[in-house]
Amino acid sequence: MLRYIGWRFVRMVSVVFAVTLFSFFLLNLLPGSPINTILGPGAGDAAARRLVTLQYGLNHPIWDRYLIWLGHALQGNLGESYVSSQNVASAIFEHLPLTIELMIIAEVISLGIAVPTAMFCSLKPGGWFDKMVSRSTLALLALPAFVLGPFMIFIFAVKFHIFPASGETTWFTLGGGYSPAIVATPQSLLMPSLVLAAGQLALFARVLRGDLITTLKSDFILMARSKGFSRWYILRHHALRPSSFTLVSLVGLSVGGLLAGALIVENIFALPGIGTLFIASILKRDYLMVQGLVVLVASGFVTVNFLTDAFYTVLDPRIRRARLIG
Repeated sequence: MLRYIGWRFVRMVSVVFAVTLFSFFLLNLLPGSPINTILGPGAGDAAARRLVTLQYGLNHPIWDRYLIWLGHALQGNLGESYVSSQNVASAIFEHLPLTIELMIIAEVISLGIAVPTAMFCSLKPGGWFDKMVSRSTLALLALPAFVLGPFMIFIFAVKFHIFPASGETTWFTLGGGYSPAIVATPQSLLMPSLVLAAGQLALFARVLRGDLITTLKSDFILMARSKGFSRWYILRHHALRPSSFTLVSLVGLSVGGLLAGALIVENIFALPGIGTLFIASILKRDYLMVQGLVVLVASGFVTVNFLTDAFYTVLDPRIRRARLIG
């Protein structure tokens, strides 16, 4: 098991390294220059451009700049923003809690609705409730966030004034060595979380429903029924766990989808999270800020996938024994 974990850790590190390498080179190959953003309209005279080039090390070859950045990043220093001169790690810490809070609420909503819905559907496949859920989830899968978001703003904010249309209501701030980090109230994040959770909810419900229906046809379920257990008891205690493997995998992979969705949702609802910072940094050609955010997203994604893979051994002891033997 230790050998397996060590091998997975090496693969995680190599993936993050490859992502930082490619992203650094692709960002620097984009047309335009951060010097134009730093100096503003007119981009200054030749002397000012030379001074900025030397100050930010842009006169070095791209390989040297990457190795310098990588050496600093390994020490926890992600550099300073070309645009605001703010420490990149400080800016990320300031925006990250709100995005994490948004993703957690969205994931809780997705699983909290999808799991019981799939269980009820599997009790009577083809029934009226199953057909209604099937059509509803198909509609949610086809509805993108940039359409659902404005629609929900119109209904729940403009029409009925239940939720705020945009922005966040600060719950409290996290201090420390960095800039204060925003933690919003659940009410101000509920509508954005629903928009972010819609696609995940539909996918989770459809996949778990199919796996539960297949599991309920197994021989060990027939044995449980012969012992007189109720269908609901069998569903909860015998069928749900072996039907959850695909769902667990999807939950791990959904982190990437939630991060991608946050880029859209945070901009629709004007939330100061990682997504808003990411898009603003790209538009301003703030290369070091974008690079720091890429490291954060890549590290978070591979870490969650590693934990998801490890959790398989908890769900199914056969996987653990197979890896020990291998």
